[in-house]
Amino acid sequence: MTTPRTLPWTPPNTEDIVPLPVGRWWDAVSAPTTVADRALELLGRDSGAVIQDDTYGKTYWLIRTNTARSWCLRQIRVLTELADESTLLGVPPATWGPEHPTHWRIPLGPDRYLTDPDHLVPALRRAVDDVLGPVPEGRQLCYRCQLPTDEPVLLTMEHSGSVASATIYACPTHARDYPRDAVTRAAAIHRALDQGRTR
Repeated sequence: MTTPRTLPWTPPNTEDIVPLPVGRWWDAVSAPTTVADRALELLGRDSGAVIQDDTYGKTYWLIRTNTARSWCLRQIRVLTELADESTLLGVPPATWGPEHPTHWRIPLGPDRYLTDPDHLVPALRRAVDDVLGPVPEGRQLCYRCQLPTDEPVLLTMEHSGSVASATIYACPTHARDYPRDAVTRAAAIHRALDQGRTR
């Protein structure tokens, strides 16, 4: 007879999302869901429990505390306890699946709890390169807010013949809205018509 392993921590609420402090039981690593999709492919069974927040397009891995403070990857954020402020992560009930906007993409369980940072960082590094492409040189302006960003996301490269004519970048906040941004698309069509070019 086997005895079920008990988890060192489980979500305290079975009714709704609870904001919990990072750094107490675990730290969290946040990635855009598109990057997380690729990282999860690379991790396979090496991934621990994963929270996905479809409202904001983010995915979170839980990791041991104080194991990822020095990570520096594009659009990847390490949520950890800070000396002078608290950081909270919205944790859904353990039973919530994809029918909820915030849910356990990989459910919490005895064999799926914390992800080993030694497996997670190389998977995220490769996923960032695969999904976001090469790192643009220098700061770029976001097409939407027109502010410079240190983490530009390449959205499109427009070509005229064999020469690239325009490259469009966005800050991480506006990058996920680009395909659905009707105002920007309408302005681009208007510019193309004014210049005598249509697709």
